[in-house]
Amino acid sequence: MELITTHENRGIIVVGRTLLVPNQEPTMAKKPANSGKKWEDKEVKELKKLAKGNTPTRVIALKLKRTPASVANKASNEDVSLKPTNQSPYNRKKKKG
Repeated sequence: MELITTHENRGIIVVGRTLLVPNQEPTMAKKPANSGKKWEDKEVKELKKLAKGNTPTRVIALKLKRTPASVANKASNEDVSLKPTNQSPYNRKKKKG
């Protein structure tokens, strides 16, 4: 048995767990600004700098206005590692003396 709830003042209909909003077209996810464009030299330099600074791939993608997949692909083509460097947590370096 399906539960149907209507909210007339908002035009919303709930069928089971599905929310139906009449007269509303489905929207697609927005593409980044540089989607489909060739990589410029300054973008590649920025990618290398950010990767060296241990910046996460998603953050690099946001800064370069690219998708994480395109950043990973370009890094692979440029032989740039996006793996985080193994850092000691909480600055636990061995103290001398």
